[in-house]
Amino acid sequence: MSTAEAKTTNFHAELKNILPRLRVYALSLTRDRDRADDLVQETVVKALAGQNSFRPGTCFSAWVFRIQRNEFISGLRRQRPTVPLDETIYNALSHPAQQDRGLIMQEFLSAFGKLSVGQREALVLAVIDGQSYDQIARHAGVSVGTIKSRISRARDMLERLLVGQDGITVDAPETDTAVAQAPSDAARDHPLATSTPAADVLNAARS
Repeated sequence: MSTAEAKTTNFHAELKNILPRLRVYALSLTRDRDRADDLVQETVVKALAGQNSFRPGTCFSAWVFRIQRNEFISGLRRQRPTVPLDETIYNALSHPAQQDRGLIMQEFLSAFGKLSVGQREALVLAVIDGQSYDQIARHAGVSVGTIKSRISRARDMLERLLVGQDGITVDAPETDTAVAQAPSDAARDHPLATSTPAADVLNAARS
């Protein structure tokens, strides 16, 4: 096996091994199993297509997570290109990241996952979807005051968790245990989706 072939084989193996973590990350970002499944497959397609841009010796997982995050942000911009993001979440999800910032992303996702379900929902609807307090209150079936409190506490808690303060108690968040298996059009129609080692990675992303 040539050096180039060995490099490609190792790349495919690493990408396949990281799929479970990509699913967890996608669920953390989207909070939706179908969207998470699509995001994982889109990430795999982009990673395979951009394989030559990865620099050996640098952090592979950080490189792939950056691709996934960028795909997520691109999707948000396509849906709502003019919505300003809350500074805390914007800094964590939207700023161009260096590969050595993978730990920062993990810390943010860990902190976000510690918010209660109601806090996560209210914060995402306000920050990502750009909904008003009234709209969120109607959606959640609670008062406007409750929504304001949830968003305020969520932001405060994120800041406290991200600066490393301890002793914070939050409601246990709901967790998703499975990812939908329907392949996205982008992954299904991609030229790499044939009987090749790269296709094995794509198929694994769908399972």
